[in-house]
Amino acid sequence: MTAIYIVLEILAAYLLGSVSSAVWIGKLLYGVDVRQHGSGNAGATNVIRVLGYKAGIPVMLVDVFKGWLAVQLAVWLPVPDLSSEMMVYVRIGMAIAAVLGHVFPVYSGFKGGKGVGTIAGAGISLFPLALLLVLVVFILVLAITHYVSLSSIIASMVFPLVVIFVMGIRHPGLVGLSLIVALFIPLTHRKNIQRLLKGEERKFEFSKKKTDPDKL
Repeated sequence: MTAIYIVLEILAAYLLGSVSSAVWIGKLLYGVDVRQHGSGNAGATNVIRVLGYKAGIPVMLVDVFKGWLAVQLAVWLPVPDLSSEMMVYVRIGMAIAAVLGHVFPVYSGFKGGKGVGTIAGAGISLFPLALLLVLVVFILVLAITHYVSLSSIIASMVFPLVVIFVMGIRHPGLVGLSLIVALFIPLTHRKNIQRLLKGEERKFEFSKKKTDPDKL
């Protein structure tokens, strides 16, 4: 029975992560599939580029919220007869499931975003202080370079360093998850890395206004 509960909770986290706010908001409110414009990514950055902040900010908030909620479900609906140690691993599993749902959403043809926002949301639940420090790194790199992709990559690689050496976290599951993040984010940004190396990556403009999708 315990195993069934765990499977159901991880499945619920995946389905929650599969809520592709970028795709849904773009299609329902603007009649635009953002995956067919701009970078082709179903994430907040591309939504801002294509549809503006009015669409992009809600997308970002939903992506972060669903990552946080997916992990919190394990706290609010605890698996019966499960030790606190095992509960941590269940929460880690739900975090991973939510991110995979975002990247491969079952509701949107398994073509989603890169998982940064959802990872951040899960991190708020699992590593609140570490996530805050990494967010500072992200903002600093973004302010200096104006590259969201580079900021995400550097922040993800700094993450395990903050978890292990700054926060002093020694739980093997949490340390392992931080290392997975450091590998996963660069992996989902492979094309961005190629464009960065070629000098072709688009910079993020903070004053970006809504762009006509037909011109992208």
